Amino acid sequence: MQKLVESFIASANVFDVERALSLFAPDAVIEDVSVGNAFVGWDGVRIYLERFFVGYNTASRLLSIQTPDAFNSNVRVDFTGDFGHEVGILKIAINSDGLIERIDADLE
Repeated sequence: MQKLVESFIASANVFDVERALSLFAPDAVIEDVSVGNAFVGWDGVRIYLERFFVGYNTASRLLSIQTPDAFNSNVRVDFTGDFGHEVGILKIAINSDGLIERIDADLE
């Protein structure tokens, strides 16, 4: 799980949307309470990445990761970008193929 999280952050940091998308299941969901919306499937995940990572020049730094089991992790991330600075929590769930199936995101 640590490697997957690090790969997601690394690809998002260089705005490689295609590489980031390859880490997600086709029917993945990102639900972000801070923006009040859910982004469904590869099309939705692409919109999320392009809008909130590429669009805001977001740079992310992993602060901590807790992995209660093989399929879930709670990730604390430091975000900086055109919006300023925020710390966020990403609850990441993966499927049996090791692909991200859900991220519940919020800001501290």
